[in-house]
Amino acid sequence: MRRIYPEFAYSDAPRAACWWDQTCDMPDRPALKGDVECDVAIIGGGFTGISAALHLAEAGVSVCVLENRFVGWGASGRNGGFCCLGGGMLDNAALVKSFGRQGRDDWRQTEVNSIRLVESLLTRFNLDVDRHSNGETQVAHRPRDFEIMRKDIVYYAESYGLEARLTEPGALASEGMNAGFHGAITIPIGFGLNPRKYIMGIAAAAERAGTSIFHDSPVIGIKGQRGRFHIQTSGGKVRAGRVIVATNGYSSEDLPDWLTSRYMPTQSSIIVTRPMSQSELGAQGWTSGQASYDSRHLLHYFRLMPDNRMLFGVRGGLLATPGSEARAIKRARADFDAIFPAWRNIETPQRWSGMVCIARDRMPFVGEIPDMPGVFTSLCYHGNGVAMASYCGALLSDLVQDKKTSRLYPEAIQRPLAKFELGRLRRLIMPLAYAGYAVSDW
Repeated sequence: MRRIYPEFAYSDAPRAACWWDQTCDMPDRPALKGDVECDVAIIGGGFTGISAALHLAEAGVSVCVLENRFVGWGASGRNGGFCCLGGGMLDNAALVKSFGRQGRDDWRQTEVNSIRLVESLLTRFNLDVDRHSNGETQVAHRPRDFEIMRKDIVYYAESYGLEARLTEPGALASEGMNAGFHGAITIPIGFGLNPRKYIMGIAAAAERAGTSIFHDSPVIGIKGQRGRFHIQTSGGKVRAGRVIVATNGYSSEDLPDWLTSRYMPTQSSIIVTRPMSQSELGAQGWTSGQASYDSRHLLHYFRLMPDNRMLFGVRGGLLATPGSEARAIKRARADFDAIFPAWRNIETPQRWSGMVCIARDRMPFVGEIPDMPGVFTSLCYHGNGVAMASYCGALLSDLVQDKKTSRLYPEAIQRPLAKFELGRLRRLIMPLAYAGYAVSDW
């Protein structure tokens, strides 16, 4: 495998103290040994791959999932658990310029549909994922950010058909959101969940439908052509008619070669407090269970979970070494203390990091890989993969069957990924981008 970060980033070390791993057990699943045949082989056991597997198996397709470590090991099992609007980074003007008004509307509706899909899976399989939050709330870092939020009321109505709600600065404390912010806007769709419980639930459903899932089965090569693919792992081989590559930010530059320079993994770090008492919550004045994030470009995202642990996330390190990891966690704690000063003495025993994946054109890609008929992929959800990756996996299940899909397949995610400048050195772009964002956040 050719990857752009040091091996530390792809080891178990960055997720060693992940809180989600303590919330439910992982079933033992075997590594692939010997040869297996199936209709569709899926590389990657995250939201994209497992959603695709579930929907394919329910359609009667034989499916084999090959996971490097275990289901949800990557970003799907270590994210902040925000099931919300998002997935791309283009604003409405850019969407219209590239794809027209219909293309813009199709993408915005897809964002809504992705959340609805997750809701339907939770209901259909009766999954307990510690769901909470009535929509999602953005809090204003500066007074001028709140003035922009006033205009965003029209944006949410026009773009999504949603009636967003403003909270004036003086009313934040009464809503249990006292942390020095300058107002807020709440979008009435989306929620927080435990991502490990979610990925575990849909993986179990996929297995009941007939999917074979193999853990500890890293793929080291893909050979063949449509209808006759051989996927080689460290312990065996899968013969499949079609292939889905669902590795997102943990992709390799050569699985397949087309991915080279077409995705940018960037780190995000999370800390989680111990459970807090009501008096401790009251001391800060933050008692809201809303899934929240601030208006910075280098944003913070946070939510008080049902057991009164506060989850707090920030951008991660840039070097992916033990030292940079420690510095990123230290910065996360410093930011947490600055925003919630009454909790300076509250311990944060859980801390970890994972890869967010972004695209040069700032939109995901879902479809057949150019010049590789029979090999499909979906990736680059820009930090909003809970809902969008689940949706794109379901969409892939239709595409890989050459099935006329009833799901929206917006033109904005049919455009193949462009290459980043600097090739394998492209992560050197990020310090400059972060510096610019930091200046704009003042």
